[in-house]
Amino acid sequence: MKKSNATVRDSKSKVSCRKLGGYLREQKGRLYIIRRCVVMLLCWHD
Repeated sequence: MKKSNATVRDSKSKVSCRKLGGYLREQKGRLYIIRRCVVMLLCWHD
């Protein structure tokens, strides 16, 4: 029984790691876009 409990726990942690990885990738993309916008605004010359 202990082995099956450990397997269930491992599979749950793998799923949550995937969700976390996707979330972090999304935030990284947003930060990249925001950083690019700030650089463009700072370097803007009329």
